[in-house]
Amino acid sequence: MNNKRLTRTDRLKIEALYNAGIPVKVIADTLGFTFQAIYYELKKGFYMHRNSDWTETRRYSADKAQAKTDYEQTSKGAQIKLGNDYEFVNFVSYMIVKKKYSPNAVLGYIKQHNLKFKTSVCRVTLYSYIEKGLIPNVTNKNLLRKANLKKKKRKVRVAKRASVGDSIEKRPEHIDNRQEFGHWELDTVVGKRKKGEVLFVLTERKTRYEIIYKAKDKTALSLVKFLDKLEKTYRRAFPVIFKTITVDNGTEFSNCPAMEQSCIYKNKQRTKVYYCHPYSSYERGSNENQNSFIRRFLPKGTEFEPIPQKRIDEIANYINTYPRELLDFNNSENLFLDELHKTKNFFKKIQKIS
Repeated sequence: MNNKRLTRTDRLKIEALYNAGIPVKVIADTLGFTFQAIYYELKKGFYMHRNSDWTETRRYSADKAQAKTDYEQTSKGAQIKLGNDYEFVNFVSYMIVKKKYSPNAVLGYIKQHNLKFKTSVCRVTLYSYIEKGLIPNVTNKNLLRKANLKKKKRKVRVAKRASVGDSIEKRPEHIDNRQEFGHWELDTVVGKRKKGEVLFVLTERKTRYEIIYKAKDKTALSLVKFLDKLEKTYRRAFPVIFKTITVDNGTEFSNCPAMEQSCIYKNKQRTKVYYCHPYSSYERGSNENQNSFIRRFLPKGTEFEPIPQKRIDEIANYINTYPRELLDFNNSENLFLDELHKTKNFFKKIQKIS
């Protein structure tokens, strides 16, 4: 049998073999190590992998095992800071695995709620701990986005058809800075069947507040019905809360007049719709970012039909109460409610004047 230490190459082979279902004894014989050596090695690299159907499978990670080995072979690193602060480590693990928070959001939550631990670390250090496998049950696969995610290059494509309303180029420039409340982005999230039920997703640009509505299909009629339902909820406040809506060139957004026309007040415009350039989803950056949250709960290929609106509302609530660094670790729901309060005060002033 091989008396040498396991190398990274060996660990990669173990990962491929074990995750393919090969028995431990066969792996040991194949690589020329003892059964005990492979068994011990597997324990160092085990983690629970979440499948697309949200079941979990125990797998081996060569990276995790290598990180633990490297850490064991040096007296330097995170040991001084982590010490025996199991309360901190377990809290971070719980928030990332169970609550689906990012490491940065966990630190923001700790700060916002004034929680006290023996350990105090920055974002970079916490990501480093995760990379080294020092946080139980947490790897990069648990994260919404990996720390070193590279931006994709945008490809310029030729438009298949022109939008039916005003281009985003005509949208007032002050909307871009996100300082004024009431400007939204609207998108569609498709389920397993392209002609089946879909989600209409509205994101407010300033507060990042999210409204998610399940519709029976991806048609212009269903989209207009969604906006009609919203208007009937907010009534006369709708034009103040939904000043503009920016959409892409999908067929569900093709009936611009019906989207803009009030269903309550005759000959009144309820909102103004602007259309992005074709194949330019980055012009609805808030939508794109929020959709990645939705996909954590409803991965691509999910059948939407059996999912009740109540579950969709729970997902929206999770997103709206999630602490965001860009909001100084406040959440969208708090900011949205503040804006609604200002809107109520606005109408009170109008009533006094009249």
